[in-house]
Parts: sequence; C-alpha cells; structure tokens
Amino acid sequence: MAAISKQVLEEGRAAKAAGQPDDANPYPAGSQNSADWLEGYTVDEPEQNTDRAESDT
Repeated sequence: MAAISKQVLEEGRAAKAAGQPDDANPYPAGSQNSADWLEGYTVDEPEQNTDRAESDT
C-alpha cells in the first residue's frame, strides 16, 4: 500500500519513535489519513503473511 500523505506517514513514524502506542492515531478509523499514519507507524516492522498459516519449518 502506498501512502497518500507523506506528512501523515511521518507523523506515525514520529509517534512510534516517541514511544506512543498505535492507538494514539489521531485520525478517524477507516480514513486514508488513518491508514497513512499507521503505515508510518509500522514501516520498520516485518510484513506479515496473512494468506497462509505459519509453518514450524
């Protein structure tokens, strides 16, 4: 997913760096700004595979 607002993405990144929880997202759930903020917040986390179960191998 590509962020629409780089400024909002940077706000999310800064919030994580400041130790704020992910529920500190100030934008309405479901909005593009909320998605962009969360993308910035999670940018350094590994992407999770949700289309198949994790294997032990």
